[in-house]
Amino acid sequence: MRSRFRKGVLGVVVAAMTLSCVALPGTANAHPRPHKDPVRDLVKAVSGKNVTKHLQVLQAIAKVNTNTRVSGTRGFDLSRDYVAGRLRAAGYQVTVQPFEFLFEGYRTPPVLQRTSPDPKTYTYGFFSDYVAMGDSPAGSVSGQTQAVDLVLPPGEAANSSSSGCEASDFDGFVAGRIALMQRGTCNFRVKVDNAMAAGASGAIVFNEGQEGRTEIDLNPVLGGPGVTIPSFFTSFAVGAELAATAGTSVTMNWDPISETRTTYNVIAETKKGDPNNVVMAGAHLDSVQEGPGINDNGSGSAGILEVALQFAKTKPKNKVRFAFWGAEEFGLLGSQHYVDALTPEEREKITLYLNFDMIGSPNYTFGIYDGDGDAFGTAGPEGSAQIEEDFEKFYTGRRLPFTATAFTGRSDYGAFIAAGIPAGGLFTGAEVLKTEEEAAIFGGTAGIPLDPCYHSACDTIKNISAKALDVNADAIATLVATYAFDTGTIGTGAPAPAGAARTTAPHRHGPAESLN
Repeated sequence: MRSRFRKGVLGVVVAAMTLSCVALPGTANAHPRPHKDPVRDLVKAVSGKNVTKHLQVLQAIAKVNTNTRVSGTRGFDLSRDYVAGRLRAAGYQVTVQPFEFLFEGYRTPPVLQRTSPDPKTYTYGFFSDYVAMGDSPAGSVSGQTQAVDLVLPPGEAANSSSSGCEASDFDGFVAGRIALMQRGTCNFRVKVDNAMAAGASGAIVFNEGQEGRTEIDLNPVLGGPGVTIPSFFTSFAVGAELAATAGTSVTMNWDPISETRTTYNVIAETKKGDPNNVVMAGAHLDSVQEGPGINDNGSGSAGILEVALQFAKTKPKNKVRFAFWGAEEFGLLGSQHYVDALTPEEREKITLYLNFDMIGSPNYTFGIYDGDGDAFGTAGPEGSAQIEEDFEKFYTGRRLPFTATAFTGRSDYGAFIAAGIPAGGLFTGAEVLKTEEEAAIFGGTAGIPLDPCYHSACDTIKNISAKALDVNADAIATLVATYAFDTGTIGTGAPAPAGAARTTAPHRHGPAESLN
């Protein structure tokens, strides 16, 4: 398997030699073009400044709707109306497709505050201070914390703390206090059950403290119903801070909700073009509940919206369809609903699908989905390799580095590749830390996430790289306009090669559950 940087580095090295002869499918010979060059014209018309204007609208929508655009809320519905309205005004045939889903979130914002000494409010969510454990019940409690058999400083090896794992750890525990425990040798549920048995009114478990075990766990769960006290998981820093002073008091509030709601996909299609050869480009429109989602995924949505608006007066040879998905953050639900609702004949007419999920990460890399599977071992359906290659040609033509990003079905392209539809797209990065090698190639800062505000309240307009956004908007424009006139050798409904992804994997934004 080649290094995932090999193609990107080679792209930079050979750029000067190949710039004069770079061509995407259809730029010569195969199908005559109109007198004007629609690829060049669309790229010229699409600007990062205009994409940013769409992001400013999405930011304003979130601001007046509790700082979120999550599916099933007014913030998302106004985002839907903005996108659909602009596309209708531009002359597209627009369909708003409703579907039901299970909304799991919270009614009122979570709270973890240190009330004494020195009052302090902690932040909720990804890359923040704490999260609620899965299966934690609702509850609002205030009281003194009591440390339970902590190992501070932490041991050298992971799982060296048995904090809360034995009933005897709670000898001397004062009923009504909030149990402060450390991650370690036993399941979270064992710790919380022991805390309940000792009369705790709430439970806080913090990460253990060794390298790689300092931040909040992404999806800590208690393993089913039966817990009766609110239970949070915090970073090591928060736990150590709460443990530093005996008698520290806190307030906890967790107000979860789980109910069926309705959300929507927005589908916009050109009136012209071959209906038997459909080129699709999509991005999810929803955010998480914790923030406005301006990079994730306002960036992708704004990028394809601006491309669509500038493309509106073009008369394409192939029909072009733009999709804005709902409920991606709940498990890729919108795109899956769309594909499931297609008849076999309708699926057969979709020649390819392009996906854009986070294209403006502040500490970005230029990631291209690994359509041929040579970097990560999982290829897409036949034709996906050509899409990857065409994106590579774009970056090479700009003399910019690029890298492969895994193509495992963990974004909205998943339903398409599972249906045998060739796919590809771009991704500038989320929670993964930037490596020294990546920093040397792309710039930015090693050792911090590609998007430090991923799934957090700070995912605002300030969380966008203007350069990455502008470059990737041009990349979208290049491939959309190219494929609108010539899809080259990319076929329709071709079977995936051996070893290709065939089913939708768990949501990219939803990490595996942690029980301990």
